Amino acid sequence: MSRPESTVFKPLRSVLYMPSSNERALEKAKTIAADAIIFDLEDAVAPDAKPSAREAAAAAVQSGEYGRRHLIIRVNGIGTEWHDDDIKAAAAAGPDVVLVPKVNSAAEVQQLVAALEAAGAPEKTTLWAMVETPIGMLNALSIAQASDRLTGFVMGTNDLVKELYAEHVPGRQPVITGLGLALLAARAAGIVIIDGVYNDVKNLDGFLAEVEQGRQMGFDGKTLIHPGQVEGANEGFAPSEKAVEDARGLIQAWEDGKGSGVVTYNGKMVENLHVESAERTLSIAEAIAALEG
Repeated sequence: MSRPESTVFKPLRSVLYMPSSNERALEKAKTIAADAIIFDLEDAVAPDAKPSAREAAAAAVQSGEYGRRHLIIRVNGIGTEWHDDDIKAAAAAGPDVVLVPKVNSAAEVQQLVAALEAAGAPEKTTLWAMVETPIGMLNALSIAQASDRLTGFVMGTNDLVKELYAEHVPGRQPVITGLGLALLAARAAGIVIIDGVYNDVKNLDGFLAEVEQGRQMGFDGKTLIHPGQVEGANEGFAPSEKAVEDARGLIQAWEDGKGSGVVTYNGKMVENLHVESAERTLSIAEAIAALEG
């Protein structure tokens, strides 16, 4: 299969984890304005609840009751006692994405792709890898390029902080190198990349600052652990009205100035790279409008 180009412009501003063992949470997710829902079988689910959570996640994906949301099942990691059954159930359910934690190498990606295909996963079901370990960051490019079926990265910043013996601090300086390596790899490979979670759900200012940092760095969206974070992520990762207006104006100036030598917009020189960025801004804005309209 070839990597789907449309993934790049699908709104993925808010990617909300929901514990699949919690029936009320799965019901509530149908009404939350998140761009994507992760039906979690891993960290949010106790060991004795994992088999029933697996069934609930599969049923949710197949229910058709989540509208246009991107539906993702996060399975337990390679080598755990639940992984093989999770992969089989996820493949049968056919979500948009199967998300796998702690992917550390290209060989693991190929192993996962083979397992999904052997379990009969439909072509539309792609693979996302969580990069959350030092070796995962250092292998990020080979992981990103390992298979056309792999179409996204999710940052596991909590695990990365733990494995670095670092601390959670405003600005995330201890993990900036890892974030940058993963971003470089994702963009080189042409895949989606979603920022990690913000843990202090009561600190709105801190959360919004981290959303802004993620947007400025180039992430496509942010993983979330509470429905109250959805609105901030949706607004933070959407082009502002001014950005859309400027994009349209720049493109129009480029079209009007073709063949006339130097083209400027608002006093600044316009080159083809600026036009490409403006076109991407409009594509994202249009995709968001279609999703919310």
